[in-house]
Amino acid sequence: MSAFADVSRRPQLSVSVRNYASSAPDDWRHVLDQARAADDAGVDRIYVSDHVVFGSDLGDYSDPRRGGRAGGAQPTGPDGEWMEALTVVSAMAAVTSRVRIGTNVLVAPLRPPVLLAKMAATIDAMSHGRFELGVGIGWQEAEYAALGVDYVRRGSILDEQLAVCRELWTAPVASFAGQHVSFEGIHMMPKPTRAGGVPVWLGGSVKPFVARRLAQYADGWIPWGVPAEDYASHLSEMRALVEAEGGDFDRLQVAYALPPRFTDDRKIDHDALFADVASLAAVGVSDFRTGLRVPPSYEAAHAMFAGLVSTFEQALAPTGVATDQPLSTN
Repeated sequence: MSAFADVSRRPQLSVSVRNYASSAPDDWRHVLDQARAADDAGVDRIYVSDHVVFGSDLGDYSDPRRGGRAGGAQPTGPDGEWMEALTVVSAMAAVTSRVRIGTNVLVAPLRPPVLLAKMAATIDAMSHGRFELGVGIGWQEAEYAALGVDYVRRGSILDEQLAVCRELWTAPVASFAGQHVSFEGIHMMPKPTRAGGVPVWLGGSVKPFVARRLAQYADGWIPWGVPAEDYASHLSEMRALVEAEGGDFDRLQVAYALPPRFTDDRKIDHDALFADVASLAAVGVSDFRTGLRVPPSYEAAHAMFAGLVSTFEQALAPTGVATDQPLSTN
């Protein structure tokens, strides 16, 4: 595995750049202006979301049994505008030089596994190793049906995808025999920057099958629907499950989605937003993610990001954790 998951380095601040909208904006290039602003302001990571198409019924978004999030609300209607995630990430890589870029999360089974491995390795090469692949299984059956992928078998498809990616990223000559894909004597170049391949984040709840994937394939975990006050117990439970699968939980990065906090006049309440950062870092959270709406212009986005970075660093100061330590890409 790669050195990406060195949890001794400082906690990181990640922000969402929305590659979607309820209705079409005048110009989608504001997404690239926001990426440049995050890069220049010192944000550690930017990430985008993923959907390819939608069916009309969005009810399963709030059903954990279907891969959704309890109490969640889909951010657009079925006719919302969604830019394809890996294409957007590629464009972001071209206009930035420092910030890490990732997906949170890619509905990976919708892509053929060999092609996904190639696309991820290509983005990794073009970004000098800054790409991080966050994956999950999605929640809408209609989306799977439209792409001709078996929704019922999406979990096993993801398992094979991760194994195929690892094989193609690391083996000089790759071979694989599975239920959904098989190949022998395949060459795929270039290889990713890190010896273990592109860092993989896995979205999911505290379940044995999620723990198995974390133990075998992942560098980071994006827990679903866990409030701050329950994080320590959930991390402890997942640690036990990962270790039961023969994995090392300490090498994994762990993300936390910061709930939005606003003042009475609807401005970002920075202190409230980061109030739990120090305590969560103490129990093992290494990546703090915010999905706040970002202004479209570079100048306004930069001001917003700079304020977030400053308050984040102040929130971590009592812990004694260095916040100016550069992030390794090795």
